[in-house]
Amino acid sequence: MGKGDRKTLKGKRYNSSYGNARAHAVAKPATATQSAVTRKSVVKPAAKKAVVKKTVAKG
Repeated sequence: MGKGDRKTLKGKRYNSSYGNARAHAVAKPATATQSAVTRKSVVKPAAKKAVVKKTVAKG
């Protein structure tokens, strides 16, 4: 459990590799207000209109 172990954080640093034990830093969202604005700007799809069936007059 040391430098040669690829499953440990120390082994990841030694081998210059990334993985579950040494994940990259995730970029944070710009600000909470901008993400709230983008959520509000999402356009909802229009409601589907009901199809009217034509009736044939019997006569």
